[in-house]
Amino acid sequence: MNRAGGPGPRTIVFLCVANSARSQMAEAIARQIAPPGARVLSAGSNPWRVHPMAVRVLAEEGLDIAGARSKSVDEIPFATADLVVTLCADEVCPVTPPGVRRLHWPIPDPAKAWGKEELLRRFRKTRDLLRSRIPDLFASLEHPPSA
Repeated sequence: MNRAGGPGPRTIVFLCVANSARSQMAEAIARQIAPPGARVLSAGSNPWRVHPMAVRVLAEEGLDIAGARSKSVDEIPFATADLVVTLCADEVCPVTPPGVRRLHWPIPDPAKAWGKEELLRRFRKTRDLLRSRIPDLFASLEHPPSA
C-alpha cells in the first residue's frame, strides 16, 4: 500500500547533509533495482555538489550520475513519501516531518578521508554497503511493520 493507503507506486527518499555522496549513491542504486512504478528521491539539509568520487564508483557498476545535482530537502514532497532513510553518522541528519516512516542508517561520510586511495576505498565501501541494504527496503514496503 502506498502512503495514501492503497495500491500504487512506492516512494523512498534518501537524506543526508550535502546530498553529494551517500544519498546520491543510494538514489542511483535504488532506482536501478526499484520495482516498476516506484519513485526514488534524495536530498540534503545543506546541498553542495555531487562528489566526483560518487560518480566514479557508481560508473564502475554501470550507473551514470554525472548529470545529477544536489537537491535541498525543501524540494522533496514528503507528503507522498512511504519511507525516508537518513544516512548520517556523525553529522546532524535532516529533520523529517512527523508521520513519515523513517529508518536511520548511520553510514559515515566517505568524503571524510585523506588521500585518493583511501577516498576511493571508502566510497566503494559505502556503495557496497548501500547495495547490500537497499533491496530489503522495497520488501519492507510490501510488508510494513504492524502498528
